[in-house]
Amino acid sequence: MAIVKMKKLHVIAMADRREALLKGLLHLGCVEISEPEAILSDPQWASLFQRGTSALARKKGELSDVNTALDAIRQYAGLKDGMFIKRHPITEAEFLDAGAAEKAQAACDAVRAQLGTLAQAQSEQGRLESRIAALTPWKDLDLPLEQSGTAHTVFRLGVCPGQTDTGAIRVQMEAEGLAAELYEISADKLQKYLLVIVHRDDEEKTQELLRPYGFSVVSFQGLTGTAAENIRALEQALEANRKSQADAAAAIAANGENRDALRVYADRLRAEAAKEQSAENILSDDEILYFQGWVPAEKENAVGTFLTENGCAWETLDPTEEEIPDVPVQLKNNWLTKPLNMVTEMYSLPRYDNVDPNPLMAPFFILFYGIMMADMGYGLLMILAGLLITKKYHPKGTAGNLFGLLTLCGVSTFIMGAITGGFFGDFLTQAVKLTTGGDFALPALFTPLDDTLMILIGAMALGLVQIITGMAISFIRKLKNGQVMDAVWEELTWWIVFAGIGLMAAGVTNIVLYAGIAMVILGPVLTNKGFGKITGIFGSLYNHITGYFGDILSYSRLMALMLAGSVIAQVFNTLGAIPGNIIVFVVISMAGNALNFALNLLGCYVHDLRLQCLEYFNKFYEDGGRPFRPLMADTKYVDITK
Repeated sequence: MAIVKMKKLHVIAMADRREALLKGLLHLGCVEISEPEAILSDPQWASLFQRGTSALARKKGELSDVNTALDAIRQYAGLKDGMFIKRHPITEAEFLDAGAAEKAQAACDAVRAQLGTLAQAQSEQGRLESRIAALTPWKDLDLPLEQSGTAHTVFRLGVCPGQTDTGAIRVQMEAEGLAAELYEISADKLQKYLLVIVHRDDEEKTQELLRPYGFSVVSFQGLTGTAAENIRALEQALEANRKSQADAAAAIAANGENRDALRVYADRLRAEAAKEQSAENILSDDEILYFQGWVPAEKENAVGTFLTENGCAWETLDPTEEEIPDVPVQLKNNWLTKPLNMVTEMYSLPRYDNVDPNPLMAPFFILFYGIMMADMGYGLLMILAGLLITKKYHPKGTAGNLFGLLTLCGVSTFIMGAITGGFFGDFLTQAVKLTTGGDFALPALFTPLDDTLMILIGAMALGLVQIITGMAISFIRKLKNGQVMDAVWEELTWWIVFAGIGLMAAGVTNIVLYAGIAMVILGPVLTNKGFGKITGIFGSLYNHITGYFGDILSYSRLMALMLAGSVIAQVFNTLGAIPGNIIVFVVISMAGNALNFALNLLGCYVHDLRLQCLEYFNKFYEDGGRPFRPLMADTKYVDITK
């Protein structure tokens, strides 16, 4: 339960060993190859080495193709992933099997080919449908579309706005003595579709007459036959197109049996992409290669053995003081504290030379969550959800930590619910009253509604304990770093003040409080100079008193959320009991409790997180660490067993 000790790794080898080294390090999964920018910024190093090339772009492209194929199979085969992906165990030999990779690639290529056919057919479908839509208004026109006129007449197809009065146009044509005739073929809300037949000598005059009416000529280049004949041909082509799409979709769906193989292949490509990414961080001059990196001290022997067997010259060194901000951080925790990684990572990892906050935070986080939720029914739901999802899906990383933390907080919630007598609020009390008419209540040490003041005082007392714990951690770290006087004036002084307040409240003595106040005044006097001695006293008093008071007061949220959750649950139970029917009661109560559970599930987490990050961490925690990212097979669909 600590920050894993890291070693700086330097490796030199023959350039032709690069691929073997990368494969071996990928198998070990415990070496992070550092970015070489800092080295290449030195002109002397830059004159000797250059960054290695890799197939990273190709591997990413192949991975993208496989993911596209998986998405297509999920869509057309109707396969559902569900909320969580069930990871399957697989041996390393099966994971790296070349034959399986070839079959998966063939399946991927087949799906991509069908996707290409499908995309082309869908594009063609759009073109066919648009041409049918353009011809449909002219389907009643019994005139070949290629016919533009006769020796003495001109045929013009056109459109004008839907509100156009075609009768008025005909009257005007007749009034001007034009040898022309206007036929309305069809109309819709937007346009009228017209045929104009005009003598060639009057064509220009007719166009001038029609222009004010918004008449626009329509032509169908390359089409022969009537509009109805073309529509029938296009509909036949559209039917064939849809069949082609259905065949392509069916061919994609038939590859549903290859989904597991494609998933394994996707994980393999993801590992190969990581290997190629690391390859770009290796420097080479075509004869030798060189790289720096980080390795956990506990893995040093295994890595050293591998490097020696592969003819490498290597060394490991402890990080220097200047390198501390750049040292990657890996937390080593047990089953109880590991789930808290998601909280730490959400906030920020500690600096390499700081402390692992997980074991220091776990008891408080889990306890506080249980206090705020405080219901046996909710606790049981959390425990069951955490255990069942973990057992069935084996989630890893943040998701695995989430459900591990859900289980632990569920246990705490159940215990606090047993102490306060809550089971979906007063569900059992109301249910017994409806069914038997009798009174029933679960045993409880205290209840949120009846003992609100006691709970408030207890919550603030717990807050004081956590704050003092944070101060104790800071006190020890300062002593280890030689900051003795800082530890005395910052932590020891206020411990004496707190102890003095407690003794004075108990009526024992006031001397301890006076001693603490004297130390509060003495600290700024001894550490500051000139007028700063006076301002330092007032500044210290103001900052510490308001700071500690505000921090302790923040823990009242433990009482507030416990009370709010209990009251909301009881309100829904009371509403459900009003009709006097047990079935109606159960329906309303469960619906209301489901809403209350969902709100509190998130709300308690947010407020618990705030207490840890703002009230607790600011006493001792130094963030800014970057995560340790070794070259390894970070799989999404399978678990590799070595």
